[in-house]
Amino acid sequence: MVASLLDLLYNPGYLLSQPWFLLVSVFQLWMFVDAVRQKEWIWAVFIFIGWGLAALLYYLMVYRATPSATRGFELPGAHDRRRIKELEAQIHHLDKAHHYSQLGDIYFQQGKLQKAEACYRAARERDPEDIDTRAHLGQCLLRQKRPAEARPLLEGVIAENPKHDYGHTMMALAETLMALGEQEEAIRVWKQVTENHSYPRAKVQLAELYLARNQPELARAELQDVLADDAHAPAFQRRRDRVWISRAKSLARRL
Repeated sequence: MVASLLDLLYNPGYLLSQPWFLLVSVFQLWMFVDAVRQKEWIWAVFIFIGWGLAALLYYLMVYRATPSATRGFELPGAHDRRRIKELEAQIHHLDKAHHYSQLGDIYFQQGKLQKAEACYRAARERDPEDIDTRAHLGQCLLRQKRPAEARPLLEGVIAENPKHDYGHTMMALAETLMALGEQEEAIRVWKQVTENHSYPRAKVQLAELYLARNQPELARAELQDVLADDAHAPAFQRRRDRVWISRAKSLARRL
């Protein structure tokens, strides 16, 4: 076996002629470039000096840490996937609303939106007034492209607590208004968010609305704030916001 490996090393032309080798090499280059762009320097070094395995680990642990359905729209707080079995057992024995809601949050983070919706609705059957369940169900419906259903839930939560979920519920309301074509009202809500938070998710989407209304200077100011903050953000925050940073850079190039 060792002799076979040595033969491969001394015969690079053979390797280059193999489709699998080229595919792995392209994949490794893709992950290396992404790690550099995200300033994941340690990962970049491992990907550069390794071959294949390090790139695969980066893809699974960093690049795909959040499913595409909810990438950039995470709920506040971290959710441990190992909690699923524990919560299912608690639901079986106790049948409490907050256990359903917590399980719904995990499914939301995993991008399993239909399962999340089922859990949130089960929680509401047991506790219709819980503010977190109503807010998260609204977000779940919005991600399933059902903004008309999401709107009354999100508006009810905001009326009760405008600061709910550290501004994430208000961001979801602004996105709902955008999806419904109510740009003026969406801008008003986005401004409320950006007055109290510096979320790239809010500033980038506000900039997009400004561009749609032919107000490039207002858009440029929001995008400059996003890119300036990103230069000094910790690694975990860059990973969380990289969808928005990428959109900010793309928009900035157009201005």
